Amino acid sequence: MVEILGLVLVLAVVVILSRGIRIVPQGSEWIVERLGKFHKVLKPGFHIIIPIVDRVAYKVPTKELILDIPSQEVITKDNAVVRTNAVVFVKVTDPIKAVYNIENFRAAAANLTMTTLRAVIGEMNLDEALYSRERIKGEIKRRISDEFATWGMTLNTVEIQDILPSDALQRAMDQQAAAERQRKALVIKAEGEKEAHRLKAEGEMLAAERQAKAQIELAKASKEAIELVAAAIQNRGTEPVVYLLGQKYIETLTELTKSSNGKFILLPADIMATVQRLFGSTQQKS
Repeated sequence: MVEILGLVLVLAVVVILSRGIRIVPQGSEWIVERLGKFHKVLKPGFHIIIPIVDRVAYKVPTKELILDIPSQEVITKDNAVVRTNAVVFVKVTDPIKAVYNIENFRAAAANLTMTTLRAVIGEMNLDEALYSRERIKGEIKRRISDEFATWGMTLNTVEIQDILPSDALQRAMDQQAAAERQRKALVIKAEGEKEAHRLKAEGEMLAAERQAKAQIELAKASKEAIELVAAAIQNRGTEPVVYLLGQKYIETLTELTKSSNGKFILLPADIMATVQRLFGSTQQKS
């Protein structure tokens, strides 16, 4: 009987001692409470505590934590609805504050980041929210870093994963973009037509100017020719005039006969008499 009691006592001592041995893994710190009150923090390594009197109340990870902020809808300053989510990287630097200053430091960090993200985007217009991720990240970190410090955590960074317009807003933006592209196409077409009309008008004006100059030069040439003819026939009567007119008459008839469209040519009734007078007058003179 005594042997049995001794064996039981030994087993009890072994069990109690085994419960007093604690090995804390790397990347963690354990909070030990003695009779319900904070006693000490166990760093990574081998430790012995007093069983029954001491207990490990919390096991706090000291590695960097990744907190996922779920997707949520946010209303911007100009009443546009966008969907956004983020990832927060934090690290517990003071396990005592992390377990005694807040009920659940993980949930607290995630919820504070979520509400701050909504607040920051809500102060921006749609265009600012879509294209100002670095500004949003910096503003969130500035606003919540002090709160994280009171909870024994350090906020390393906040990464904005998505900032997307809602489905209804996306459809409206697509329609607006299509209308803008159509407007630009119409403007380009109108400008092209305007430029074409301008170039055409300039071309017609240039052609008219050239034609006018040509007519002026032709008129000058005709004037000089007439003056030369007048000087030549001044003392010879009307015979040279008749000769020139007849020659021009015959040249015109020759051109008419060369036309590919001309099937019939109507000649004046007195053409022969005219030709006879023309050549008759020249023969008489000679």
